[in-house]
Amino acid sequence: MHLADVAQTSREIGLTSSRTEKIALLAGLFRRTEPAEAPVVITYLAGRLPQGRIGVGWRTLQEPVPPAAEPRLDVLEVDAALTRLAAVAGKGAQAERKRLVEELMGAATAEEQLFLLRLIGGELRQGALDALAVEGLAVVCGAPAAEVRRALMLSGSLGGLAERLLAEGPSVLGEFTLTVGRPVLPMLAHTAKDVDEAIDRLGPCALEEKLDGVRIQVHRDGEAVRIFTRTLAEITERLPEVVALVAGLPARQAVLDGEVLALDEQGRPRLFQETSGRVASTADRAPLDAAVSNAALALSPVFFDLLAVDGRDLLDLTSAERHEQLARLVPESSRVRRLVVADPDDPAARDAARAFTATATGEHRHEGVVVKALDAPYSAGRRGTSWLKVKPVHTLDLVVLAAEWGHGRRTGLLSNLHLGARRPDGSFAMLGKTFKGLTDAVLAWQTERLQQLAVSREPWGVVVRPELVVEIAFDGVQRSTRYPDGVALRFARVLRYRDDKPATEADTLAAVLQAASGHHPASDTAGGTG
Repeated sequence: MHLADVAQTSREIGLTSSRTEKIALLAGLFRRTEPAEAPVVITYLAGRLPQGRIGVGWRTLQEPVPPAAEPRLDVLEVDAALTRLAAVAGKGAQAERKRLVEELMGAATAEEQLFLLRLIGGELRQGALDALAVEGLAVVCGAPAAEVRRALMLSGSLGGLAERLLAEGPSVLGEFTLTVGRPVLPMLAHTAKDVDEAIDRLGPCALEEKLDGVRIQVHRDGEAVRIFTRTLAEITERLPEVVALVAGLPARQAVLDGEVLALDEQGRPRLFQETSGRVASTADRAPLDAAVSNAALALSPVFFDLLAVDGRDLLDLTSAERHEQLARLVPESSRVRRLVVADPDDPAARDAARAFTATATGEHRHEGVVVKALDAPYSAGRRGTSWLKVKPVHTLDLVVLAAEWGHGRRTGLLSNLHLGARRPDGSFAMLGKTFKGLTDAVLAWQTERLQQLAVSREPWGVVVRPELVVEIAFDGVQRSTRYPDGVALRFARVLRYRDDKPATEADTLAAVLQAASGHHPASDTAGGTG
């Protein structure tokens, strides 16, 4: 398959908001895809590289190369070229990478070049494409989408599943079963505005504290214990305390779902960066500070689901039944705190749910709660409506420092905002970027306004006078080596522009640093919590 076919499909997906049309476009492409090409095609469409980071930055990509007149690159050829790029190291690596990039770009058409630039630069955003790809594969192979989703959950690899489906047809779906020692994709949650909305949507349910830790899936088979992350990477050797706990449970076989996190002396969660720094490998760990890189930092596993036990697959049991099995296996000290709302119409039960949420986010300092339908099976690998997360919304009023040109439906519009907080000297500290939460009307307005405020124009966008204040919702603050002041917002999104507020009244870096130390910034700003 020519890369041009993938690039064209990617562009067309970006230009439509119709889920049905996106699935049809994917199905059409998959019909023309050879089985061996499927893992690469699907990974590219999702905006990822199979090789991960390949050591090529925007500086290397900025120099224009005359495009080819006709498409001649196929996807496996491109994949091989990027593998060669990823392997470059040592003396003269930068020059060699530049040569290989120019060679690849010179063989690409103009549309293919644009696709490759966005793919390599990490700017190819296609939304929840993995979920849409499952639907497209189901159309092509003539199988129910639910069966394809279940096979994906149990295989853990969309590319690998696509390759087998295209080669062998829907008969292979029955071969995918829950196997102890082979990780499955974790079940995820949608968002609800508040606990009352979540209960209204789910009916009888259970509230569980939403932990700000690292998601883990633990497999025990006899004396062997293996631990995997939510991306299915194995991290067993990094978590000996989890291995020891699970090895002592009264079962020969088990598959547990939970999180691991660092706790302070009062049993409250430490910063997420400390947990992730302790879990990360030495090679991956950022040298943030001594606390984060402390390999001796104790971690505590907290489990909230049980997928299998002693030869029994529990995936199709209800949430209530799985928790009953979990409670028999795991001591309370290692289970998530939980409140059952059996009767959503009982005012006392509603009051208890609100109080549970307030305690979880206040005294216990967790992110929020996850509300789970009591009758729901475990549907891994997708954000179903059976789990709903409720988190307080923290806000800050920040200043727009720059903006990047958008892609796809946002081509020609200034989209990705660079956000800053006030320093004591009147300058602004960069806290990250966001393109989320922007309506078409706001995009059009800010494109015109930001160009009026531009002090320099770059190939990627504009740098502007720090005058516009924007209200930003975010889920937390983390330490970061990427920005000079060492902190960044997590999951930032635009709520509104504050035309009533000058930049001199934007929130300060001190408020952000208080959030980084564990204090909720909402109490220090006008935004409050929602």
